[in-house]
Order: sequence, then structure tokens, then C-alpha cells
Amino acid sequence: MSSTVVTGIGELVTNDPTLGDSSLLGIVRDAAFVVEDGKVSWIGSSKSAPASDQLIQVGGKSVIPGFVDSHTHAVFGGDRVRDFVGRMTGEKYAAGGIKTTVAATREAGVDQLREHTAGIVGELRAGGITTFEIKSGYGLDVQSEAKILDVANEFTQEVTFLGAHVVPAEFASEREHYISLVLGEMLDICAPKAKWIDVFCDTGAFTPEESCRILDAGMARGLLPRLHGNQLGHTGGVQLAVEIDAASVDHCTYLSDEEIGSLAASNTVATLLPGAEFSTRSLYPDARRLYAAGVKVALATDCNPGTSFITSMPWVIATAVREMYFTPAQALHAATFGGSQALRRRDIGHLGVGARADFVILDAPSHEYFAYRPGSNLISRVIAAV
Repeated sequence: MSSTVVTGIGELVTNDPTLGDSSLLGIVRDAAFVVEDGKVSWIGSSKSAPASDQLIQVGGKSVIPGFVDSHTHAVFGGDRVRDFVGRMTGEKYAAGGIKTTVAATREAGVDQLREHTAGIVGELRAGGITTFEIKSGYGLDVQSEAKILDVANEFTQEVTFLGAHVVPAEFASEREHYISLVLGEMLDICAPKAKWIDVFCDTGAFTPEESCRILDAGMARGLLPRLHGNQLGHTGGVQLAVEIDAASVDHCTYLSDEEIGSLAASNTVATLLPGAEFSTRSLYPDARRLYAAGVKVALATDCNPGTSFITSMPWVIATAVREMYFTPAQALHAATFGGSQALRRRDIGHLGVGARADFVILDAPSHEYFAYRPGSNLISRVIAAV
């Protein structure tokens, strides 16, 4: 078994307060760590680093865990630039715009989707994202949903079935028929291709009662639940997510004090998606309320063609600090460890002993530079365990 020592680290973010200072990030200064068999096996000071087969000398730069992006819609056809331009000139966002992408995705072949997704995944990885989730939801028929999941599985193990994204146009007057299709044939074909099941529980999409039926059916087939909720109002998604012990409820733009209390008492992560607020000119949620109550929080890109065509986690962090009142430390923690919690993974999102050796070397002396220098490329090198 070969070993690699990464040394000369000015600031090492471990996300384990027991390893470094007592802060949220567990920072170790003048640090080193050893990688064996793709996992972190030792952490300490550069002066105490053991001999290893290989050496990575970072020359005083910062090192952070690889970002964990727990919410993307990275497999799709076409784009929705016209929707974006319209919203920037005064049009209001409505969930129905998804149908434009559905038409383009249904038309696209597997090779075309694969090539397009590879480009998006390349951007995610270049920006320091070493683990990411991909949802379906732009097919909305059995064949197209299965096609999306097949492509997603070529890029990640964190694959989510989102057949209940919206009701497609051909079922506009037969809503219950579409729900029956999702509950039956669509889940029969798609469940073996996914790990998670998700529903868009919000205005213009699915009610809490409908969402519960669909999630229950997915869980009966062995899928794990997550949920889109409370993006467009107090629409019941948060409470449903807590009741079924969903891994995460994503968006959370509108949160009452009662809903925040329910999240704080649960295992459900509140995943905030600043790209969606930015791209729809919507109100940003205030993360201070969540942290004050002790809610587990994640940040994700929500990469999708209509409301957040964003692949940069550093941009997400900077926007979360500026618009959602995260501290720089909270934002980095949410984009790494928070994402791992939203995927219910213990092996990623941190650099403790035993963690996957997924890490990012920064062209910066501190993680605070993500917020301090928004738009700058601070990613020097991305290393993911194989």
C-alpha cells in the first residue's frame, strides 16, 4: 500500500473541531496529513509528518475538504436563457417553465445527454466539487425518466428519481392519471436505477398529500426520501420532510418559526440554494435563523437550466455570505460537511482520519477568500480519492 503526505499546509480545514481549533471548521495550521488507500490515515503538524512514498508540498496554501453538492439537475437538454432574461426584465418565476426543458430532454438522445452532462460535471469538478447528486425530473414519462437516470448513473452514485417534478402538459387535465403513472410503471422501471426519491412539493407542482403518496411508494421500493419544499411559499414541504425523516428539504426560502423548530428537532437537513433566489429575483432566506435554532444546513448549486444554471460552489459560498448572512466558516461548512449530511454520508465532507481523501488546494491563505474575492478562481488543485 503506497502512502502520500500532503504537507506545508498553511490552513487545513478538517471540519472536525477535535482535530484543530474548537471552531466549526476544526482548523489545523502549519499542517500535514497522510493518505493511504484513498483515505486519510494521519493528521498533524508539518514538522511531525511521517515519511511517505509520495509528497505533495502545498507551500503554505490552504486545503479544504472537497465540496459536496447535494442538489443538481445536471442531466437535461436545451437551455432556458429566454426564461432567465425575461425574469431579469420583470417577469415572475413560475414552476411551469420546467416544461420547456422537458420537451428538449425528451427529444435528446442518450449520447447527446451524456456529452452535455460530461461538460457540466467537468465544471463542477474543476470548481472543487468531488461528490455530487443528480436528479431526474426533465423526462416526465417512463422512457425519458429512465434515460436520464441511466446517464446520471454514469457520473455519480448519488442518483435521485424526481418523476414528480411537475405534471407534464399532456396530463394537465388528468392530474391523478399522471400520479398513478409515477406510482406504478414509472417507479417500477426507475426505482432500480436510483438511490433517492424526491418530489417538488410546492405551488404549481404537488401538494403535501400527493407528495406523501409518491414518497411512500418510493420508500416501499427501497428509495430514500428527500424533498423540494417551501421555495414559493409556506406550502407544507418542510413539515412533510420532517415527518418522513427525509434526508433533506431543499430551497426553504419561506420558513416560519414553527418550521425552523421542527427542523432543529429532526435529522432533516435544510439545504439552501442561493442560485435559485439569484436567478429568479426572489427573497433570500436568512441563515441566521437556522443556525440560531441549531438546524443542520447545507448549501448546493441547484445546477439546472431554468432557475440556477450555476456550477460554481465558490460562487454559492460568496452569495450565501453576502445575501443569506452566513459567516464564511458556516458557508464553507455547509458546502462540505452539510452536503455530506444531506446525502447521509459520513465518509465525505471532512478530512478526519478515515475520511475519503477528497480535498482541494486553494490559491489563498484562508477559506475566507471565497467570500472576500467572489468571482476569482481560487482553486489550485482538486484531488479526489479513486
